[in-house]
Amino acid sequence: MWPDEYAVLLDEAEEVELHVQPVAEDGHPPEKMIPRKGLKVRLRQQDFESIWPLAEARYRLGGRFSGKAITLITTNPHYRSWHPSDGGSVESVSDSGKHYTTRYVIVHFLVDDVRETVEA
Repeated sequence: MWPDEYAVLLDEAEEVELHVQPVAEDGHPPEKMIPRKGLKVRLRQQDFESIWPLAEARYRLGGRFSGKAITLITTNPHYRSWHPSDGGSVESVSDSGKHYTTRYVIVHFLVDDVRETVEA
């Protein structure tokens, strides 16, 4: 299961379709792209750094994505188009008047349906 402490990070997730180039077989280039369901999320950089250890593993979800499982895309060369990228930054002023910058990262997750086997 996706850790509860990170559930809020998916609140603003956008459902997207990723078009993945299949692996070539027998030296022949693949004929067409394969569509995959995905989630696109803009995270604070510090939140991304905290979920980095969860990358490339599959986690089941609850809530609005119940019945789904996600895999954070990080360095897999097959998915390089969806590797984490710069999400910009926001300049702010704290209550005490100090200026600070919040950096963001755009990340993608692969989404799969979770199929449960039921014994009759």
